[in-house]
Amino acid sequence: MVLTSVGKMVGLQKKASGIRNICILAHVDHGKTTLADCLISSNGIISSRLAGKLRYLDSREDEQVRGITMKSSAISLHFVKGDQEYLINLIDSPGHVDFSSEVSTAVRLCDGCIIVVDAVEGVCPQTQAVLRQAWLENIRPVLVVNKIDRLIVELKLTPQEAYLHLKNILEQINAVTGTLFTSKVLEERAEKETESETLSDASPGDQIYDWSTGLEDTDDSHLYFSPEHGNVVFASAIDGWGFGIEHFAKLYSQKIGIKPAVLLKTLWGDYYLNTKAKKIMKGDQSKGKKPLFVQLVLDNIWSLYEAVMKRDKEKIEKIVTSLGLRIGARESRHADPKVHLNAICSQWLPISDAILSMVCNKIPSPLDITAERVEKLMCVGARTFDSLPPETQELKSAFMKCSSEGTAPVIVFVSKMFPVDAKALPQNKPRPLTQEEIAHRRELAKRRHAEKLAASQGKELSEKTPSESSPEVTGSTGDTKGEEQQLPGEGDSVTSKAVKLEADNKEHFIAFARVFSGVVKRGQKIYVLGPKYDPAESLHKLSSQCSATDGLPAVPHMTCCTLENLYLLMGRELEDLEEVPAGNVLGIGGLQDFVLKSATLSTSPACPPFTPLNFEATPIVRVAVEPKHPSDMPQLVRGMKLLNQADPCVQVLIQETGEHVLVTAGEVHLQRCLDDLKERFAKVQISVSAPIIPFRETITRPPKVDMVNEEIGKQQKVAVIHQTKEDQNKIPEGIQVDSDGLVTINTPNKQATLSVRAVPLPEEVTRLLEENSDLIRTMEQLNTSLNEEKKTHEINQKTLDRIKEFKQKLEKNLQGRKWRNAVDQIWSFGPRKCGPNILLHNFGGYKRSVWQCLGNSVKEVGKYRDFDNSIVSGFQLATLSGPMCEEPLMGVCFSVEKWELSKAGDSLSNSRQDSGEFDTAEHQQNEDNTLKSSCSGEGPSANEHQDRNQSGTDSPEKVNKHRGELPLADCYGPFTGQLIATMKEACRYALQAKPQRLMAAMYTCEIMATAEVLGRVYAVLSKREGRVLQEEMKEGTDVFIIKAVLPVAESFGFADEIRKRTSGLASPQLVFSHWEIISSDPFWVPTTEEEYLHFGEKADSENQARKYMNAVRKRKGLYVEEKIVEHAEKQRTLSRNK
Repeated sequence: MVLTSVGKMVGLQKKASGIRNICILAHVDHGKTTLADCLISSNGIISSRLAGKLRYLDSREDEQVRGITMKSSAISLHFVKGDQEYLINLIDSPGHVDFSSEVSTAVRLCDGCIIVVDAVEGVCPQTQAVLRQAWLENIRPVLVVNKIDRLIVELKLTPQEAYLHLKNILEQINAVTGTLFTSKVLEERAEKETESETLSDASPGDQIYDWSTGLEDTDDSHLYFSPEHGNVVFASAIDGWGFGIEHFAKLYSQKIGIKPAVLLKTLWGDYYLNTKAKKIMKGDQSKGKKPLFVQLVLDNIWSLYEAVMKRDKEKIEKIVTSLGLRIGARESRHADPKVHLNAICSQWLPISDAILSMVCNKIPSPLDITAERVEKLMCVGARTFDSLPPETQELKSAFMKCSSEGTAPVIVFVSKMFPVDAKALPQNKPRPLTQEEIAHRRELAKRRHAEKLAASQGKELSEKTPSESSPEVTGSTGDTKGEEQQLPGEGDSVTSKAVKLEADNKEHFIAFARVFSGVVKRGQKIYVLGPKYDPAESLHKLSSQCSATDGLPAVPHMTCCTLENLYLLMGRELEDLEEVPAGNVLGIGGLQDFVLKSATLSTSPACPPFTPLNFEATPIVRVAVEPKHPSDMPQLVRGMKLLNQADPCVQVLIQETGEHVLVTAGEVHLQRCLDDLKERFAKVQISVSAPIIPFRETITRPPKVDMVNEEIGKQQKVAVIHQTKEDQNKIPEGIQVDSDGLVTINTPNKQATLSVRAVPLPEEVTRLLEENSDLIRTMEQLNTSLNEEKKTHEINQKTLDRIKEFKQKLEKNLQGRKWRNAVDQIWSFGPRKCGPNILLHNFGGYKRSVWQCLGNSVKEVGKYRDFDNSIVSGFQLATLSGPMCEEPLMGVCFSVEKWELSKAGDSLSNSRQDSGEFDTAEHQQNEDNTLKSSCSGEGPSANEHQDRNQSGTDSPEKVNKHRGELPLADCYGPFTGQLIATMKEACRYALQAKPQRLMAAMYTCEIMATAEVLGRVYAVLSKREGRVLQEEMKEGTDVFIIKAVLPVAESFGFADEIRKRTSGLASPQLVFSHWEIISSDPFWVPTTEEEYLHFGEKADSENQARKYMNAVRKRKGLYVEEKIVEHAEKQRTLSRNK
């Protein structure tokens, strides 16, 4: 029976000091949902006997089948501690790495989290990931060491060994927290130092850095987990018990007569009890004594387990009476000793009391939100809090107060949208009948019964001969009459039902949100702020006092909506609410047309959008989806839109080929998305392509040794039957290629000549460019605003410092003769102006670079001014699809060594200068639009690009024709378009002049396996091109942790295969890690005698890179050079001849 009514919950919501918003975070299978069950059963929502078996918050069918949580779900619990009442909003989150985006959505709404760790497995990769997520969101963690029963029953450790094992786990967790803390302190210190350096331009003397100085000053004791601080609970959720040491401190203070405060400090640590002196002494290990924790706590639990497992009735009775418990006969006679154990433990050490009291003591209420967290939430991107408009900065106090007054601005953050069946909505549920309705129905039943009786008696009088069955027959006819009388009403209800069904088929989305300030009311009008909304721009148009009810001018990234329904989230149930005060987690209905995945809602236009969520997993697994019956295409498109809204991590794209593509975080995530699409959102049969595996193309330095490790150039070349690599990459006429790879090419109208060279970038530089893609994007925005001479808001000093630091790192990594002045000559990054490739201008007379935003901007004058954007566009197109299999490039530097414009070209540029500034601006804008469209994931082909430029350069051309100048276009199309195409070709030929390689996406793979299945794990890894990095044994267990890297291309079905081969004893966790060059050359053919001897004339041993390249080319419909055997004569076997 549910112990707390909705009315009670609503009352508790108004008292912010008694609210605790918490989520449960852990590695997969460490017992989060079982723990949540135990906490839910304390409120009577489910039976305590079913806790752990029911998994109440796993409401999806596939969650129950797979036994893992796939989405965050919330429930509100009531907890009474002494005379204080608390409302606990609990969010259960997934532990599987594929669903780590759901963890991010849960963490943003909470003030604290429960980190659950398996006592046997200890700290696992996902435990570290969730600790990092909690740290990034500035929320307070508490620890539950779960599954302690496994130490007793499975590992059969003694209490002393178990104590050392638990101590070790705590040290591991604190080590993870320590590294996070250290990095933060050192970062802050470095920032302070740079500030002080800029303030005081002291003479450069010999500076000695002591990196530990900042660490000693800052207090970090509150961060670490330690039982004496009260932020650790030892538990076994499946057996229903858990305790913090304060429980035993109170218990033993009465028995031994030692103050509870002393016991609290000494129950955990190297202390022992001197029974003679009744004193607690230090140094148990040196004296060979039992630690207090073992003697007073673990020994008791171990002896209880031993007694119950061995069915020692006398001992059990003695324990039960001494603890003063009442155990039912049903539990004590049960065949499974675990049931008996659960009955004793859940009364003696109830897990819900231990955990919820720790949550209430240690986790802050919404009122105690830190200033640091508020500033972090309010500052999007590179902006600092001080650079926000003053009206926005004033909102900080509203956050800090978390007030529910009518005057306080309403600020709500929606972290995700989740779909709900129409039947689950409170307004559609069958409601209990009122007293009047029951009385009315009783009257109807009585009347019908009287009619039946009257009818049957009348018939009896008229005919006495028929058998006894007649009353029954007439009764039944009377019954139908009664039904017929009711039919008209029912008919109406049938039609209304049909209308209702149509409405219900529309998927209902509810926003998973938290109120940070003010009171949210049903029917309230509110602004929806998109992630790109800038309060500084809108406050010029709107007054800060205006409300969402006023008629407003159009402001970009801001809409106005009405909050239709507010819900209290109760796991699988939803309850209607009229209003929700600050500090609460709630569901909001009616936002599905306004919010895609997450958004900020506010009644004040000065409110900034919150910083976007930190997602740990990168979506990498792509599949193309199409309906089995083409007529179902509209339903599929609609279904994919709904799926995109329902899942925080999934991406839905339409590629230039017209394919509908789903991008997901992993195999389990992909399977869930496809199931949802089929059964819930699209409701059509779909066919799914094989996974589309992403690759990158790059170049390397020429190898020093060949395929048989002979030094190149020493051996004698032999006549080759195959085409050699040079023949394969035949270079057309009119293109010159030097011996060192410099490609010179003319535009079709011979007005311009380009010379381009491709050079591989050092690995560190490629990594640096990848890590700083957001910063490069910011630089690009700043540069375009400078070029267009827009007055943007002041460039943030912090951003400038980051750009300077980025430039210094690049200079440090690009050293040597061939990279001299390379950093200053960077013209653009690509693809999409923020990728891991570089374009350099290495010719005289040109000044523009990407570092304009640092203050050294040069207004480009001269012959190159009008056409430089075309060269950059050509580079962007070339890096977006490489020559091998049209995949993006990575780690390549293109250097333009020569760019000559003929006299006619000069006159072209002069005529364009004369034709007015607006033309060039229009042209540049056109270029930007073209690139923006390529950024959206639907990159245009070169032809489209030329067409757009043609339209862009149309107007200046007309102007020039009027003036009698030389026309801008000739029979080859506009000159800018020719430059783009020529630059693209030049880049592609420059690439082909160097040794080309494919780069594969790699997963890091962590596998936990016992010693007996280790060999099978290695067999599966080596079969799938995996590479083991390290293996280590977990202390105190027979479990090995294997760290390996595995190509994404080979990972499909990997987890299933490992589980099958090891009978479920090993399970891998795959996380996308990096890109790695495949060492083999996809175009390799044997050219020396040694290679012939080794590989044979056909060289048909498997070339991994060629296999991948041809697979991608086939998928894209490109030409694949394969020998197809048409008339092969099958060898007749002897058995066939008989």
